[in-house]
Amino acid sequence: MRIGIISFAHGHAYAYAEALKKITGVELVGIADDNETRGIEASMRYNTSYYPNYEDLLDQDIEAVIITSENAKHHEHVLAAAKKGKHILCEKPIATNKKKAVEMIEACKENNVFLQIAFPVRFSTPIVKAKQIIEDGEIGSIIAIKGTNRGTNPGGWFVEKEKSGGGAVMDHTVHLADIMRWYMGSDVKEVYAEIDNLFSDIAIDDCGIITMEFENNVFATIDCSWSRNKTFPTWGDVTLEIIGTKGTLSVDAFAQKTDVYSVEGAQWDFWGEDMNQDLVEDFVSNVKNEVPPTITGEDGLKAMEVALAGYESAKRKGPVLIG
Repeated sequence: MRIGIISFAHGHAYAYAEALKKITGVELVGIADDNETRGIEASMRYNTSYYPNYEDLLDQDIEAVIITSENAKHHEHVLAAAKKGKHILCEKPIATNKKKAVEMIEACKENNVFLQIAFPVRFSTPIVKAKQIIEDGEIGSIIAIKGTNRGTNPGGWFVEKEKSGGGAVMDHTVHLADIMRWYMGSDVKEVYAEIDNLFSDIAIDDCGIITMEFENNVFATIDCSWSRNKTFPTWGDVTLEIIGTKGTLSVDAFAQKTDVYSVEGAQWDFWGEDMNQDLVEDFVSNVKNEVPPTITGEDGLKAMEVALAGYESAKRKGPVLIG
């Protein structure tokens, strides 16, 4: 399979490129990036061609593209790829507003191409194991869930709202909103949010608590902050506390690690599986075998709607219905 990557603006592009190199029979044909310095560096690093114009990459003999551009550019890049008949793995969040997300989903359907959203946390062994425990009924019916996705402030375009669509709430709500929907097979119907700027001097949201009620009447919260400082052992966390009628379940997506302490400070040495590798392998397998995307555009839309409702709730200072 011949695949291209559009933009190395998002740091995950490097992980996805590494993943492609490890898959037998897959060729990274080229990298398109409007940032020439970044694009040339990435193309040299992965021994592939550089295209300053993404349309030129889409004109190549490729079957699929991975889109890891700034959030606000996902819409433009997905529509262009769909029109050229290329299957798509798109970085999260799917877009920065509902209208654009719907147009992306429809364009892919009209052009008969796959649109898979990059939620690699679905491939974490602890996350997958927890889903099995829930489905086996070991903790009974879910009553409530508490989740955290606390990270470091990535800076750059992430703190430029016109490019990112928002700060920590946009960046870190979607992963857990997706996992909670996946676990329960239920959508969020109402959101209440407290959002603020507490950890940096940049005028963008860097912390928030999102409270949700699902259609199955489960209540859940997400701490979606950029509260980790630069000396923290890793970029952040993904955790869940799930309360059921028969018991509780604690989940740490990044627990497959060893704590290392030295004169330089504390570090985490990860020994577990690579969820980014599993995500890319899943996408490649789906395209090859013509299997519908594991994580659909609709999944991306539903997760993004929670973040957008959070912003609206904070603005109104009251709950917001989704639908």
